[in-house]
Amino acid sequence: MLQTINIRTQKRTELVDITAEVAEAVKRSGVQSGLCHLFLPHTTAALVINENADPSVAIDIAESLDRLIPWDFDYRHQEGNAAAHIKSSLLGNSLTIFVEEGKLLLGRWQGVFLCEFDGGRARKVVVKVVEG
Repeated sequence: MLQTINIRTQKRTELVDITAEVAEAVKRSGVQSGLCHLFLPHTTAALVINENADPSVAIDIAESLDRLIPWDFDYRHQEGNAAAHIKSSLLGNSLTIFVEEGKLLLGRWQGVFLCEFDGGRARKVVVKVVEG
């Protein structure tokens, strides 16, 4: 069964912790041991796993990506959001996380983030939890 997590981002660049929403999707699936596949059907956002204990880590990641891939560069893409496409391509639009005992098998400090690079927007993450 596919599930969808809907997220409304607020800023042009931000990392939104969606760990609780993903964990709830795993719980709803009833799968005790398997895989949780996440797919983001957007070209200017990404999914990552990183530290969610200290919110400054997400801010540091977003600000560092903005410095590495600036908005004010002579890009060829005419829509004005080429930097967002590049950031998304570097980080990726899917994740797979092990599920054990009905829970995401994440490290102590790890969380799942939707990385917004062209917001604020309505975003969705498609979730498929499979037994195995």
